[in-house]
Amino acid sequence: MVQATSLPRNEAGIAAAVETLQQRFGDQLQTGQAICEQHGHTTTWITNQAPDAVVFPTSADEVSEILKTCAEYGVPVIPFGTGTSLEGHVNAPAGGICIDMMRMDRIIAVHAEDLDVVVQPGVTREQLNTYLRDQGLFFPIDPGANASLGGMAATRASGTNAVRYGTMKDNVLALEAVMADGGVIRTAQRAKKSSAGYDLTRLLVGSEGTLGLITELTLKLQGIPEAIRSARCSFRSVDDACQAVMMTIQYGIPVARIELLDALSVRAANAYSGLDLPETPLLLLEFHGSDAGVVEQSEMFTSIAEEFGGFDAAATSTAEERNKLWQARHDMYWASLQLRPGAKGISTDVCVPISRLAECVGAARDKAESMGLMAPIVGHVGDGNFHALLLIDMDSGIERQKADDYVGWLNDLAISMDGTCTGEHGIGQGKRPYLQKELGEATRYMAAIKAALDPENIMNPGKILEM
Repeated sequence: MVQATSLPRNEAGIAAAVETLQQRFGDQLQTGQAICEQHGHTTTWITNQAPDAVVFPTSADEVSEILKTCAEYGVPVIPFGTGTSLEGHVNAPAGGICIDMMRMDRIIAVHAEDLDVVVQPGVTREQLNTYLRDQGLFFPIDPGANASLGGMAATRASGTNAVRYGTMKDNVLALEAVMADGGVIRTAQRAKKSSAGYDLTRLLVGSEGTLGLITELTLKLQGIPEAIRSARCSFRSVDDACQAVMMTIQYGIPVARIELLDALSVRAANAYSGLDLPETPLLLLEFHGSDAGVVEQSEMFTSIAEEFGGFDAAATSTAEERNKLWQARHDMYWASLQLRPGAKGISTDVCVPISRLAECVGAARDKAESMGLMAPIVGHVGDGNFHALLLIDMDSGIERQKADDYVGWLNDLAISMDGTCTGEHGIGQGKRPYLQKELGEATRYMAAIKAALDPENIMNPGKILEM
């Protein structure tokens, strides 16, 4: 497998910074091996690279103090949300200080009349939606894991609702961030649109902590729909299911979610979640709107699905039944691991134009089978994004190499189809080799921006760019 590259360490600077910060923050800073390794942990195959210390700030002023100290001594800074990222984003290849945002978890202000909310970065999406429920509002971005909103913005997260509500880049109105020199900036006001200067909000969204550390977010909210209806339909082949997705989108049916599970994923869901679905490719959908509208939308989808051989279709507006179905979808990682007990799950994602979706998913499935790999596929297919979870015996060098070859092949395939090597996981360490292939000369300008904002390369070094 591709291994995380170590970068040169500034031993004297790290020792001085840790001592200075320990005097200032006391028990808010921890240097124990276990907690440092926990904060270097990645939920993928990349080698753990632990920081030298973990500090838990409670305000932007404290984050600023930490950055100023690290800048003075030339020490790397690695932000940490809930640790659910998948491409080595939280590793510390040059050591340094991990800034864990978990204690910055206040919901600062809800502006219900403007449909926005101001939060600290440690607030999780479930925490926010629980808080908003009584006001008839919700935040729609749902990556599956109960991730922190700061981490979701930093990685430009997406999820099951993206086909209707967009991704994090579409739902962040403004940011407060601490930059490499410790300066605190605000990128925008709460207005829904602005033509005022460079769009620093979207520059920082998706920057993975390499340009600045997010300390506050202003997010768009949505009203909880009058009615929600879920539907499912099985298909004889992945190609038939993908063709139905394309037709549904082209007809303009306003689906909120449209998810694909291949036959292997359905088998895993049946066993793990106690379902009895036909073990063939499956589409799961959700519709938001009025009582009459969601029924009409689900019936339109069923008609389209039948054109492509869809069968065993069902729809429900009952909350308990809807939640059971979507919980099974969110549990797919754990369910898939049960297909091969003891295996490590290596998750990768790509995204292609929807017209190439059927071809790409089919090729991904066929390639895994030809290589002898067990790789259930699921996808947010309404926007052309899907995931393969390779179930690997990590003690087998042959299997690790096969998995590495497969991930590289899939990234290259997506790029060749005018797609991207990552629809929502981000670049981190794991996808760095493919960013140059995808964007070419544009990466030189990314490096120039990085060098201008972080000339000493202390902000999450070794991520996104080869520097």
